[in-house]
Amino acid sequence: MSETRIARPRPFVVKKSGIQGRGAFATRRIRKGERLVEYTGQRITQREATRRYPDDEMDRHHTFLFEVDDRTVVDAAVGGNVARYINHSCDPNCEAVIEDGRIFIDAIKDIRPGQELAYDYQFILEERHSPSTKARYPCYCGAKTCRGTILAPKPRRR
Repeated sequence: MSETRIARPRPFVVKKSGIQGRGAFATRRIRKGERLVEYTGQRITQREATRRYPDDEMDRHHTFLFEVDDRTVVDAAVGGNVARYINHSCDPNCEAVIEDGRIFIDAIKDIRPGQELAYDYQFILEERHSPSTKARYPCYCGAKTCRGTILAPKPRRR
């Protein structure tokens, strides 16, 4: 006798967000540690990602790119799923986890129904984080701890 799998409904829906554009909102209680979704899309090289989305030509950074490793980037704008709508927050309730070259979004806090899901993008930029650079990578999360940017903090020099 074959085993029948019953699909659980997705724990979130996509709708208009107060943070930015569209966002993902919990449809039920989500427990800390729960795996929510895989971040999917076309797997491309770093070089192709730079060709498609030249940061220096954009007034404001906006892509659905997610770096897997030094060679591989997932472009969720091509063949991606609803995970691309999970917004950034400086006080996140989720985190991105890379396992075996795949990207998953896991809850790091208990999340109430209706609450927006968010993780800290910690976008890495090698150049100096000047005010004009930070302005290209703004954060609108509204958290008390908001850095004002989706950029990862630079390590402090000793």
